[in-house]
Amino acid sequence: MKTLRVAIYASILLFVAACAPLPERAGIPTQWRPSPNFDQRRPDFVIIHHTGDDTVQQALRTLTDSRRDVSAHYLIARDGTIYQLVDERARAWHAGVSQWGGDTDLNSASLGIELDNNGDEPFPDAQITALLALLGDIERRYHIPVANFLGHADIAPGRKVDPSRFFPWKKLATHGFGLWCDEPAPSPPAGFDTTFALMTLGYDVSDVPAAISAFKLHYIQNDVSPALTDHDKRILYCLLLKKAGSLQ
Repeated sequence: MKTLRVAIYASILLFVAACAPLPERAGIPTQWRPSPNFDQRRPDFVIIHHTGDDTVQQALRTLTDSRRDVSAHYLIARDGTIYQLVDERARAWHAGVSQWGGDTDLNSASLGIELDNNGDEPFPDAQITALLALLGDIERRYHIPVANFLGHADIAPGRKVDPSRFFPWKKLATHGFGLWCDEPAPSPPAGFDTTFALMTLGYDVSDVPAAISAFKLHYIQNDVSPALTDHDKRILYCLLLKKAGSLQ
């Protein structure tokens, strides 16, 4: 019996070893001396998208088609079903040409979540409930900063407009995922530089009107024109204070 147990245990070890991913090594002869001082890629951002499709089946076909250079870590259907498409340790192709603050490779620094939505419809409650559950799980494991839950439009102003104006950013913020400010917001000081403020918040301001529209799509929503009203400026100033931790 003991011999049988040893044989079974040895078989299990061989099976586990066979299933474990091999380390990526150089293509020329080297001496492998593994160091314990490393860890897996840890995301620092979550980027939220809408698919632009009418059904989750269409979205799945697109996101799993080897002929298309697009993917995401997760896809959430309208009914709340969550599909995982890419290992969190891997780099999914969802952000494209993008920038937030000094980071210009958001694919490498983020997890991408696609929501099954055509862009012209509200997001169903079941879908948002599933999203909140997923975000909570991600935050517990990676401790993503509150300000780093963003939309695709935030990191690619002028190029992307997802998630749409229907997305409930305020609801996410009440659960600790992203920043939000309501009126009455504090008035900015005299000489408030809105372009510098947008850049400090994280927006790419190489195209200022596009940055303003992206900001307003996220935080104003009922108006995405490329001009800031006094109300918009108060919200922008409030968000800067919140990001700095000056407001609770």
